[in-house]
Order: sequence, then structure tokens, then C-alpha cells
Amino acid sequence: MKIAIAQINPIIGDFKHNADKIIYFSDRAKALSCDLIVFSELVISGYPPRDFLEKKDFTDANLRCLEELVKSVQGIGIICGFIDKNPRDEGNPLYNSAILFENGEKLHQANKRLLPTYDVFDETRYFEPGTDFAPYLYKGMRIGLTVCEDVWNDKDIFRKRFYHTDPLELMVRNGADLIINISASPYHMGKREFKWHMLGSAAQKYNIPLIHANQVGGNDSVLFDGVSAAFDAGGNMTARAADFKEDLVVFDTGTAKGDIRDIAGSDTESVLRALIMGTRDYVKKCGFSKAVVGLSGGIDSALTAYIAVKALGHENVLTVFMPSRYTSQENFEDTEELARNLETERLIISIDSMFKEFLRFISPEFKEDEPGITEQNIQARIRGTILMGLSNKHGHLVLSTGNKSEVGIGYCTLYGDMNGGLSVISDVPKTTVYDISRFINREKEYIPKRIIEKAPSAELKPGQSDQDDLPPYDVLDAILKGYIEEFKSVKELAEMGFDKDLVKDIVSRIHRNEYKRYQSAPGLKVTSKAFGYGRRYPLAQRYSET
Repeated sequence: MKIAIAQINPIIGDFKHNADKIIYFSDRAKALSCDLIVFSELVISGYPPRDFLEKKDFTDANLRCLEELVKSVQGIGIICGFIDKNPRDEGNPLYNSAILFENGEKLHQANKRLLPTYDVFDETRYFEPGTDFAPYLYKGMRIGLTVCEDVWNDKDIFRKRFYHTDPLELMVRNGADLIINISASPYHMGKREFKWHMLGSAAQKYNIPLIHANQVGGNDSVLFDGVSAAFDAGGNMTARAADFKEDLVVFDTGTAKGDIRDIAGSDTESVLRALIMGTRDYVKKCGFSKAVVGLSGGIDSALTAYIAVKALGHENVLTVFMPSRYTSQENFEDTEELARNLETERLIISIDSMFKEFLRFISPEFKEDEPGITEQNIQARIRGTILMGLSNKHGHLVLSTGNKSEVGIGYCTLYGDMNGGLSVISDVPKTTVYDISRFINREKEYIPKRIIEKAPSAELKPGQSDQDDLPPYDVLDAILKGYIEEFKSVKELAEMGFDKDLVKDIVSRIHRNEYKRYQSAPGLKVTSKAFGYGRRYPLAQRYSET
């Protein structure tokens, strides 16, 4: 059987768009003489629909779309994900379902059995788990149809399992000789290799081929890398789709051969591709076409501007340089060179006269020769107001430029540099910002060399440097990763060799600044634990590990 694996970029709630994509890719698969085409989890509605699932009209529109597809697509079998209703009087009202249909007939349905509730997932809020583990005979093969998490519970892979049952094991025990997994598995650094190991090991363990059709694209903070794949009975990857873009690949169960596409060769490259895709999708899916970025002369705004240009085109990105009395000549020159390299329009709007007037009117206690935190924040808020004004006037989406290291400990100004509609690199640690910037410049110098090499500074007072208030970024990032992503305690981090007082200070800053992150723009998730709706801590609390 020739099976096409289609990874498409659905738009949540745009049922016509999603159906048109399904029809288009099905026609392509038919032209390649495929017997079956497999789409991703909840592809009809887009994933994750979140609380739209509580709206009856949304579920009904998804079911009408499915009925139209069943009637209109002929000549090929289709497996795709959709939302179904639970007809019983108990349990959650919906199922996260996969269906196989062909030539106007619904042949088989499987409801997702394992419903994740960790990190960005909240599926038990909406869905009832499925209970059927029987395969379905189709064109001579007994297909075990699974939905995403259903294959993430192998006792030989996971030392501590989240669930009591393993649907994959039960399907094989019931006679499945082909596993098809439709998925919306979010991206983060390092996950790709683990997922390949898990899927390949399952295929080898049960001595059957396994197909994994994954969603691609960005929906709010959550990014999907695609990289759909097929594994033969020996656990070898024999088909693989591209990363971070739509694709169609074919796997032949008779020859166990398939198409192999090129993908990013490193985490650094994959994070850059993820950010470009996520920025493009967020801007366009929210109805914008242009963006505005405030340039400071520093590396964070330079990288954000580069990503915006690659996502939207240089003609759709406005860069704005807003110098003050503390701005160095280097930053005048570096922002000019950056804008020239990226071919963006650059506005220069001095904030110095506005800052003087602000200080004059707001209080006689503000002395110009003693700029403290309050005066520094006022400068950031003047710049934020200018960017938002340009956004309102021209319809550009403001892209804020703070990185994860700064956002994590609150080294940022609410209603100032945190202003924006999307926080592009808020899940990218400062050390990774440098890695990506060097990667970008490997063939051509887009980001001026001096921006990468000079000491980072907010330039909100004379002679300021980030290291006046922060430890070296390699130390800060290691502590942040240990505490936020690996859930290590203060004691464990100190035992790893970090200064205990420094760790206590950083952990205190993380929790003290939770309120800022609650009010920040959504950010693109590229690590295993990002600031956003996958990380939930109370604001009013008094817990202390120390």
C-alpha cells in the first residue's frame, strides 16, 4: 500500500481553509497513485482549539466540514483528525478523534485514549478518553489507529509512566500489523531526537511499520515542526517530511521505502527556523501583514529584526531607533548598518526632549543628574509608547525583543520594552541569542559584528552594562534552565557548583517578577518549559525554598 503523509498548517477555526488544504493534498496524493493519505490530529479544526471546544457552534462547524469532505473526496482513503461528540450521558462531552473514510463511506473511527494534561496540554478539560483498542482491516493491513499521546507510554522508554494503559501494546496484541499515529506534537529544542528514538524503538519492538503524521505551523505560542515520518519493522526511519513547512511524503509498505527530506542540522538552526515560522504564522493568522521593531543597537533587537525580515519580507518590517542622551555613537552606526543589511526602513526618533519634559512635569524630585530605576523605566516607557503609536497609526504589529534571561528575572520594563503584540525571543536564553546570531552570519554578515561582540547594555544611564545587575549570562542561563526547565531546587543547584546566594537571588527574582510575565505579549515556545500558559504559578504567595 502506498501511503501519503501530509503535514499541513491549519488555521484554528478556519474550516474552509483547512478543508481546502485537505482536498489539495489529497489530489496530490492521488496523482502519485497513493492508496491512502494521512493528516494530523484535529486537522479540521486546527490544534489546539482550547476553549472554542466549549462552544457548540464550533464543534458543529467541524462536523459539517467533515461531512463535506467525506462526500467530496473520492478515489483515495483519508485518515484525519476531528472533534466528535460523546453521545453518552456521562463523561466529558467531546472526543479527540481520528477517522478513516473513502468514497463517501466512513470506515473506522478511533478516539484518543491518552489525554495529556502537562505543560501546554489540557485535554481532560474537554475530552473523554477512548476505550477501543481494536485494529481495522484496510486493503489487507490491520491498522492500529492512534492519536498523538497514544504512543507516548511505552514502559521500555518511560521510566515513570503517566498512564495505566499502553494503547500501542494493546493494539499489537489485538493483531495490528501497521500503526498509524496522527499527531499535533509541539516543538522544543532536543525533542526531535527523543521522538525518533521512541517511535523507531516501538516499530522495532513490535516488528511492524509505524507512520507518524504531525502538524506543522505556529498557533499562538505553540510551534509545530512537522517532520512527519515512517519507520519500517526494523525501526529504521524510511520516510521523513521537511521541518517547519508544509510537505507531502510517500511511504510504501510493500518496499518499506519512502521520501526523505532535508531538515535543520542543529538545534541552533532548528530554533531559528521555528522562530521565523512562528513569527510569520502569528502575524498573518492574526490578520496583520507588517511589523515594527524598536532597534537599540543591541543583539536582541538585531536578532528580532532579522527574524521579522525572514518571516515577512524586508518591505514589511519597519525598524525604529530611539536614541537618548545615553546612547553611544556606536549604536547610531550599528543600527544604521543593520537596517542597511536587512534592507528595512529605519526611523530615528530621539526621546531626549520628551524625557526632559516628562521629568519636568512629573515631579520636582526627579533630578536629571541622578537617573535611578524610575528614570530608566520612564525612558523605556517613552520608547514603548512611540512603538505602540506607530502600530496604531500604520497597523503594524509591534514585536518586542526581550530574551528569556531578561524576562525570567524581570530585567525588563512593564509598559516599556515589554510592549508588543508578540514577544519573539522571550523563550530564547541570551547565550542562545548569541549562538543564533553567529549562525546567521556564517555566510553573510547580516548582524554587524560589533553588535555581537560588544558588552550588552540597556543604555539608560551613563556607562551602564548588563553585568552591573546580572551575573555573566552563561551562569545565569544555566541556573534558569536548571530551575525552570529541569525543576531543580535551590539546594540541588548549589550542589551542582553554583553560588548558593546567587541562586537564591535569581530564584527570588523569578517569582517576584511573575506579575510582569502575566501582562506580557505571548512568546514563541522553543524550550521544554516556557513562560506562558504551560507554566502556572500564583502571583500572591509566600512560599520560599530558602
